[in-house]
Amino acid sequence: MKLVIVLLALILAPLSDAVPDQSPNGVGNWFSRLPNAQEKLTRLHFYIHDIMTGPNPTTVPIAQANITDASPTKFGLVYVMDSPLTVGPSLDSKIIGRCQGTFAFASQEEIGLLLTLNFVFTDGIYAGSTLSVLGPKKRDNFYREYPIIGGSGVFRLAEGVSTDHTYQGTVAPGAKAPTDTTVYVLHYDVAAANYAEEVEMNHEYAEVIEFNRNQKYAEDIELTKNLINQVKFN
Repeated sequence: MKLVIVLLALILAPLSDAVPDQSPNGVGNWFSRLPNAQEKLTRLHFYIHDIMTGPNPTTVPIAQANITDASPTKFGLVYVMDSPLTVGPSLDSKIIGRCQGTFAFASQEEIGLLLTLNFVFTDGIYAGSTLSVLGPKKRDNFYREYPIIGGSGVFRLAEGVSTDHTYQGTVAPGAKAPTDTTVYVLHYDVAAANYAEEVEMNHEYAEVIEFNRNQKYAEDIELTKNLINQVKFN
């Protein structure tokens, strides 16, 4: 039985970061196991590439107010974006997802944005999962911090902080420096809860087998004693 439990651990351990079942029944089952889930902290690091010029821009303006052109802070200007997330600062490095959403110039006193974004992961162990960002951005700050308000897939019920700054290294001629982004996010490892429950079930099963084995052993001894007594009597 110990072998069964060890094999179960080897099978289930890699699934802890797998995207869970997204059907209604799957989500309901996920929530039913949530009380036994472990909260875990995950750190992510990637680069966001906003391409605003050229034949294939990833960030484009979609609306502005009547007063935007006269505003020193571009108040009322709205952009939509679908920008790649890469492992390294170069746009040629591996793409692991997209930054999709909108941002609006929302301050009349200084250049400040309101971000409504999703980090959509398309490669690696978090493929199929997302993180949602909602918050203000003061563009002129060196470091900018935003709240993570939720997520999907592996990151269901996630909360955390995304902090970024403009990449300070060398970039290709004519290229815009990417946004160097680090995310700290708390989320739940429900797969680990499943594993713990499976192990507990196997422990209970092993105890039942051991009890039955002892019971059978006791019955065999009693039967043997009866046979011996019968032989002696005869």
